[in-house]
Amino acid sequence: MSACAQCGKELEHDEIAITQKLVNRGTERFYCTRCLAEKFKISEEDVRRLIENFKAAGCSLFSC
Repeated sequence: MSACAQCGKELEHDEIAITQKLVNRGTERFYCTRCLAEKFKISEEDVRRLIENFKAAGCSLFSC
């Protein structure tokens, strides 16, 4: 399993997918929801909302 590049937290699949969606599909540095929110200066709730929106839209990055 991957760990957050900033804080070291073990990542869930959705956190890896949202990092790929917002940063770059080819990235090798992934971030947890909290650190990704800090990086983009948005709330953690905004990140979770984006995850749900991309899932609902059928984005392949979020399918297991």
